[in-house]
Amino acid sequence: MSEPRGSAGGMANDRREAAEAIQAAGTDESLWAAWGGWDRWGEVAVPEGPVVVLAAHPDDEVLGFGGTIGRLTAADKQVHVVTVTDGEGSHPGSRQMPPPVLARARRAELADALDVLGVDGHRRHRLGVADTGVDKDEADVGARVEKVLRNSGATLCVAPWSGDLHSDHEAVGRAARAAATAVGIELWQYPVWMWHWAVPEDPRVPWRSFHRLPLAPEELARKGAALRCFRTQIAPLVDHASVVLPPEELAHHQRPFETVIVETESA
Repeated sequence: MSEPRGSAGGMANDRREAAEAIQAAGTDESLWAAWGGWDRWGEVAVPEGPVVVLAAHPDDEVLGFGGTIGRLTAADKQVHVVTVTDGEGSHPGSRQMPPPVLARARRAELADALDVLGVDGHRRHRLGVADTGVDKDEADVGARVEKVLRNSGATLCVAPWSGDLHSDHEAVGRAARAAATAVGIELWQYPVWMWHWAVPEDPRVPWRSFHRLPLAPEELARKGAALRCFRTQIAPLVDHASVVLPPEELAHHQRPFETVIVETESA
């Protein structure tokens, strides 16, 4: 993940409120665990054929879909991962990890995590868009994602949720929708920050479109090992005490299932 930033123009107030919601104390996992809403969600099966998974920042794909990625690669399914930014904005003001250094570190962490999950090195795609600035390049991102979808023969595109209240996540979700529509394939979106700022039955969330992807114990363990690769995100820096992914945040993404928002009526 990465620190949120407000967008200019008419969305400025909304983005400011979104940033405040993300930076505030989040919803404790115990509240989600006690919620009965999970039982209303059906399970969904990954269609046959190559899958393309998008991430706004290195670690999004593992947080939201890492267990399923590991399950697919273990079954010799083709999984492509498209990382839109290097996540260089996650520690603003750090002298230990200024943006160029942080970008290199996060690329290395992602490589380690994708090794754990079994993603082939030739199926990893880096777009190199500026962190916190994806909305400015949204059309270009959509075109580049469309190219990956066509070249890979993908039957499914998986991306961050376009309502996640982080401008990069939302822009990638919108770009994915445009690309998947152009190619004529399914789109699934995974929430990341939503588990932090939302509460059970939150009216801002399209609960009826949620579906579960169960994870076996070994798949969940593999996902946990991949998450531990993101050292810059799960531990403090010498000059940046706040942790982007503290244990209470990681808890939202270490359940025995993953969740996706499926927009097609056939799900």
